[in-house]
Amino acid sequence: MSPAPRKRSHALRTVLPLLLSMLAALLYGATATAQAAGSVLEAESAQLSGGAAVSTEHPGYTGSGFVGGFTDANKGAASVAFAVHSEAAGAGSIAIRYANGTTATMTLSLYVNGDRIRQVSLPATTNWDTWATHEEAVGYRAGDNTVTWTFTTSDSGNVNLDNATPATPATPTDPGPTTLTHQAEDAFFSGGAAKATTASGYEGSAYLSGLTATGARTVFSVSAPGAATYPLTVRYRTPGSAAATTTLRANGTTVRRLTLPGTGGAWATAGTDVPLRAALNSLTLRTATGDNGDYQLDGIAVTGSTPSAARGATLPYTTYEAEGGSTNATTIGPDRTYLSVASETSGRKAVVLDSAGEYVQFTLTKPANALTLRYSLPDNAAGTGTDATLSVYADGTALKDLPLSSRYSWVYGGYPYNNDPSQGSGHHFFDETRTLLGQELPAGTVLRFQKDAGDTAASYTLDLVETETAPAALTMPATGFVSATTLGVTPDDSTDDTSALNSALSTATSQGKGLWLPSGTYDISGHIDLVGADLRGAGQWHTVLRGKNGKGGLFGRGGTSNVQDLMIAGDVSYRDDANFDAAVEGDFGNGSTLQNIWIEHTKVGLWIDAPTTGLLATGLRIRDTFADGVNLHKGTAGSEVSQSSIRNTGDDGLAMFSEAQAVTDCAFRFNTVQLPLLANTVGIYGGHANRVEDNLLADTVTGSSGIAISSRFAPVPFSGTTAVLRNTLTRTGGYEPNWQSRLGALWIYADSSDITAPVLLQDNDVLDSTYSGLLISWQKNVSALTVDGLKVDRAGSYGIEINSAGAGTFSGVTVSGATDGGLSAAGGFAITRGTGNTGW
Repeated sequence: MSPAPRKRSHALRTVLPLLLSMLAALLYGATATAQAAGSVLEAESAQLSGGAAVSTEHPGYTGSGFVGGFTDANKGAASVAFAVHSEAAGAGSIAIRYANGTTATMTLSLYVNGDRIRQVSLPATTNWDTWATHEEAVGYRAGDNTVTWTFTTSDSGNVNLDNATPATPATPTDPGPTTLTHQAEDAFFSGGAAKATTASGYEGSAYLSGLTATGARTVFSVSAPGAATYPLTVRYRTPGSAAATTTLRANGTTVRRLTLPGTGGAWATAGTDVPLRAALNSLTLRTATGDNGDYQLDGIAVTGSTPSAARGATLPYTTYEAEGGSTNATTIGPDRTYLSVASETSGRKAVVLDSAGEYVQFTLTKPANALTLRYSLPDNAAGTGTDATLSVYADGTALKDLPLSSRYSWVYGGYPYNNDPSQGSGHHFFDETRTLLGQELPAGTVLRFQKDAGDTAASYTLDLVETETAPAALTMPATGFVSATTLGVTPDDSTDDTSALNSALSTATSQGKGLWLPSGTYDISGHIDLVGADLRGAGQWHTVLRGKNGKGGLFGRGGTSNVQDLMIAGDVSYRDDANFDAAVEGDFGNGSTLQNIWIEHTKVGLWIDAPTTGLLATGLRIRDTFADGVNLHKGTAGSEVSQSSIRNTGDDGLAMFSEAQAVTDCAFRFNTVQLPLLANTVGIYGGHANRVEDNLLADTVTGSSGIAISSRFAPVPFSGTTAVLRNTLTRTGGYEPNWQSRLGALWIYADSSDITAPVLLQDNDVLDSTYSGLLISWQKNVSALTVDGLKVDRAGSYGIEINSAGAGTFSGVTVSGATDGGLSAAGGFAITRGTGNTGW
């Protein structure tokens, strides 16, 4: 076999290469123009990466060529990704036409939507000019799929690929609108609501009781395909024959009081309707003043709603990785070396435009009227950043010049870093910009980012683009609010609005009303104080609170507050813990909500303190902070961060820190966390009975793990059961240069105290970890550890590495593709092996 020369693909596709396939498949969905089942998919038109390249050296191929490059030089990298559209989910197959002139059976690995299906054996053919077909059974999801053949480090490779022919399930009969059920015990609840199992006949694993107290609430996350009114059914029971009342709210706005007829202890249903926005919504049943709340709740069902993501946040945008687009420029990476530009990119690859006429382009798979670009520009010699434009085209027509800046990126020196280039060790390379396009681009539009002659930066390193349909500006609710503009606040006038906003908010709250912030930019240089306040904007794309000189943010000072539908944009360019503000911080009392808030360029996104109880933070986008994305700090209780996207933080993406007081019964659920530039995507430092569930976590950089359960920083010791359930960790773990230590993707770290309380790791997937899949370490004991259902697929060192005393039980733990072996155990740790363990 002769390796083919590298050649760029000219297909306008956005299929993600293998190194991104798992995160992309779960997080963003397929991003290519998928081909119909049954059609022959030519390999030369697929997405090639890792050295796979088009060739015509051997005859007998179909189409315009075949794909070679599966040579030993490209072992662990070469791949071909085919886009396949299936009208239905179910069992199917993929047939691959190949040549193998080595005289021996060779292998490649087969992936579908990022999941490794199996290693596939491809028997020898007579010579390199002879082609054979091999078929493999696979499962497809409804819609777009990515089927990838890759030469992993455990394969023998050395084959050529000609084409693939998929066979997908038959199209099902349209069943009409789907009714999705949401169990109450899986929702967020606070204010006295609690799980119960005493009454028989409930569905799921439990129901909720304790709803009689004013403020008791249950909040469901519900996705909708469009803005409309949807049928809603409530399943409940009352203890007697009297009716129960509760208040229905949608996205923070009261819809109506519901009267639930008495059932005499039997389970029953009651119907109503509810207005929903497109994409993700919050539906709340709350015992408001005047409600009796005398019922028990089993769940709700919404007809016409759509399923939310199984793991990670349900996001309103489609992501296109730059390296998955069509380009005439240079692709960098993959590279995880600290201080390299590629190490801070999603999937560790990016495209560099450094000459006029260079571009990267994507074909939109969904309509869009807004985009966000993640990029890096060079710094200037003074460390104050450079400004430049980048040209954007739609179907070859100039769309706009996108203003970019590096003033909020590039830090230097040692921790906590600064803006002085003379200190060396430059990093924090990337920033993001967002823009409304002023028109809707239909699916199929070719969106191009190009360095033109007037685009003056020396280079543009593009990581990813996110496109979406941004909703129109919201209007003030008909009742319960007063506009800030009627209380002396004027947006878009470039004057400091801090004092006027605090005055207006105080006035509105004293009247029992919320404060409405119409579309516009409000400049703030200090705290906006929230004392049982309701503060709302016209939407994340329309209402902006803009900080100044590292200052400006929302400060909770007790009471039940609600903040939603706005952006907080700071101007922080380095970390200064003593002098700069968080976007949102303080005490949020009991039962507060933070919803649909976009945060960027601040010290911290959220820093929540005691005695906050029952806080729900959901639908957040946190970008480009210089410390934590979210920190639930000492004494915070019964609170949750969910359905949020956090990226490019300067410290932990999500943290619970039990400093002096235990963080208790809190949860991080259904979040997508990427690229913390220091530390972990999730860090739990002590505390009582906290949970990390159903998150997508990816691409840590340095001093980092994917999830750390740690007694570092002398927190209140762990108590109760700390549960880490159903998370996917991709390309996580990193080198700690101060300790000269390699940190695992999952890291149980007994540092300042033993971890003796139960820690449960259940049904987690660790994919392509930089070092060990699971690390248990160091100074103290880790006991009462249970690992049940852990998949480690490709690890840069060991599948499981133990450097601690203690004990644990392991069941259903599978390790494959670990570079140094399945297990390294030291320190006297006692391993109890249950059933279902393989590879270690």
